Amino acid sequence: MSINSPDLSRRAFGRLMATALGGAALTGCTTGGGTPAPDTPLRVMAINHVWSQAIRKRLAEFEERIGRRVSMSLLTSDQLANSYNVKLNASATDIDVMMVRALQEQLLFAHNGWLADLTGRVRGDAAYQWDDFLPATRERSATDGKVLSVPVVTERPALYYRKDLVGGAPPATLDDLMETALRLTDRAGNFFGFVGRGQRSGAVSMWSSFLYSFGGNFTIDGRSGIGRPEAIRAYEYYGGLLERAGPPGATNMSLEQAMPIFAQGKAAFYIDADAIYTNFLDPKISTVRETVGFAPFPAGPAGARPFNIPSWSLGISRFSRLPDAAWEFIRWASGPEMVRGLQAEGIPGARQEVWSDRATLASFPPDLARSMQTGARIGVGIDRPDVLQVGRARDIIGRPLVAGILGQPVAPVAREADAEFADFLVRDNRYREA
Repeated sequence: MSINSPDLSRRAFGRLMATALGGAALTGCTTGGGTPAPDTPLRVMAINHVWSQAIRKRLAEFEERIGRRVSMSLLTSDQLANSYNVKLNASATDIDVMMVRALQEQLLFAHNGWLADLTGRVRGDAAYQWDDFLPATRERSATDGKVLSVPVVTERPALYYRKDLVGGAPPATLDDLMETALRLTDRAGNFFGFVGRGQRSGAVSMWSSFLYSFGGNFTIDGRSGIGRPEAIRAYEYYGGLLERAGPPGATNMSLEQAMPIFAQGKAAFYIDADAIYTNFLDPKISTVRETVGFAPFPAGPAGARPFNIPSWSLGISRFSRLPDAAWEFIRWASGPEMVRGLQAEGIPGARQEVWSDRATLASFPPDLARSMQTGARIGVGIDRPDVLQVGRARDIIGRPLVAGILGQPVAPVAREADAEFADFLVRDNRYREA
């Protein structure tokens, strides 16, 4: 994201109580001042995303059950980040439910004390079925042993490919992908074997699946892992794939630039989040809707290890004066019934049960549903380094990627980035004691 990524949140997918108010008590969630009046709305701040839009259409049902009005603001990614920064730094009480990226900002929000501890609520409510959430996403919901958010949308990488060109089965390994992509590349004809993100920082989340599948990781025992042989081979592979089979200008490509190249029939393969699949089925922007295929992430030397992340989650502001109502909203919006209904509409959920339910997968193309099921089962729950300053870390880690795409020697650049990242980890508060 990840889709995981900030840019996916803007595009989303290309379309994308009164059960008793008493669950377990949430300590440390209010700032005092007594209980708000019954006409005080529950305030939800969220990203403008297909999940949020779907929930907003159902708000009347929740308001009737809880007996309180809900005010739901849908913002762009930048607007949401700016609002959190201003309001939470001021301990403002006018945010109750927060839509957050568990992998991008939860660690920082936890460090600042902005998120309420949900551990007692999610684990103390048998009907909520916390154990039903995908293990990888459930793990990423906790910081320092405390559950601080609940995942509501998930994503994994998919191999998008041209069935009319590949023939038979799609590549099952990264070696096969490289070989086929090179064979299909026709630069003179402006056709490319592969397209993908190459922008220095923006490419890191998608590159993570290559890193894991080569046996590497961003950090190992709290120390930089990007200078290790496995990481260097992953850098060399991805950089070489785009250098030899990709379009010109790949180092400037984020999702917005790479996706249309495949959608317009100018590439044979594309790896990106499964959340964006509708772009290739939309006749207004795609010329490949009749020929696009969907496959799981190919296996590398360490097997297939794609990311499987919670791209968006819900938390409760520690300064909320309506923590019980805020929890009831989360309980309703992420409960089994809601997740089942939303996934049946094409919004990938975070519960295990829906990934084995044929009815909830019927809205996806069959081969995409199988790919998503595979990624949900074997995926790694993070697609970027687990640090406070995620943006700065991605910028450091992305430098060897750019070198590889430009055809430059990767190893010396990776060693320099490794040293810089190691120093960064010491200074980053997450690893200050490492």
